Amino acid sequence: MTTSRERKYKASAPASVPARPHLMAWLQNTKNAAAYIEVALMEGDAGDLLLALRNVAEARGGIARIAERTGLNREALYRTLSKRGNPKLKSLAAILSANGLRLSVRPDTNQERRAA
Repeated sequence: MTTSRERKYKASAPASVPARPHLMAWLQNTKNAAAYIEVALMEGDAGDLLLALRNVAEARGGIARIAERTGLNREALYRTLSKRGNPKLKSLAAILSANGLRLSVRPDTNQERRAA
């Protein structure tokens, strides 16, 4: 049996809460942004990686801010960070750097365990 307080909460609570505002707030933290991009890299889909980079850029000040910090054209950044984008390594490194991140390579410990 539900109480009147529970019925009142259910009546006032939205059916669903948009995830994007929460994602944008979460991505403002550099460690969270790095983890988010790392997961996109692990998934192996270039389009998903570019959309993850775009989400991080938008959460951390927007594309215009990234364009200003990298010296890259804003319109070109929008195209680059689209699902069909194809950034050069130099542009990718500049975008990451403008967000307080950097590229790195490290051993895949999961693959090492499988090979052993």
